[in-house]
Amino acid sequence: MKTAIISGASRGIGKAIAISLAKEGYTVIVGYCRNKAKAQEVCDLIIKDGGIAEAYQCDVSAPCQVRAMVEYSKAKFGNIDVVVANAGISAYGMLIDHSDETIANVINTNLVGCITLCREASKVMLSQKSGNIVTISSMWGQVGGSCESVYSATKGGIIAFSKALAKELALSGIRVNCVAPGFIDTEINSNLSQDEKNQIVADIPLARAGTPQDVANAVVWLTSDKASYVTGQVVAVNGGLVI
Repeated sequence: MKTAIISGASRGIGKAIAISLAKEGYTVIVGYCRNKAKAQEVCDLIIKDGGIAEAYQCDVSAPCQVRAMVEYSKAKFGNIDVVVANAGISAYGMLIDHSDETIANVINTNLVGCITLCREASKVMLSQKSGNIVTISSMWGQVGGSCESVYSATKGGIIAFSKALAKELALSGIRVNCVAPGFIDTEINSNLSQDEKNQIVADIPLARAGTPQDVANAVVWLTSDKASYVTGQVVAVNGGLVI
């Protein structure tokens, strides 16, 4: 039995990843922070399609909750074969307008949460001498986004962290890669008006917004044997907007 843990999997990109990995035969742990109903909907879709899934509440900014999720998954399902560190939040606006609480919350959720999940998963994977870790960054982690400075900092940190961890774990048979989505049509962009979205799409060479499935497809490939010689890489899924 192959097992995958996906944080932030109750909606958007995480939901698409969870469903896609379930179709590849993984038992899926659908991590969520607050919306149990949405997480259960994801599980129900997977189960209806013949898969195995279980929702697990975990605020990734709390290390004790991350540790508990990984330990629970290991105890119940055995090996942990794939971990996707997807949970994240945004903070749009001028840096001077961000409170201490907002800055800390974004950093602790996006960057520290990713690092903590990868640390706890690595403990299991090292004992197995196998595993796949995929972190989810952003194009703004590659080039920085105006009025998203703190968010960009966390996503840039995820890229550097992923490259370093890949070198650290490679000899143990564990691959670590990063996916950097571009403009994806999800709730995280709900602060934008339709005109603003249209302006962004107009700058994308492929002339459309990305979908959660576009990102999920990259994750599925990275965790497959077809990518067995790929580690420490950043796969940009952005329609050519950032090259």
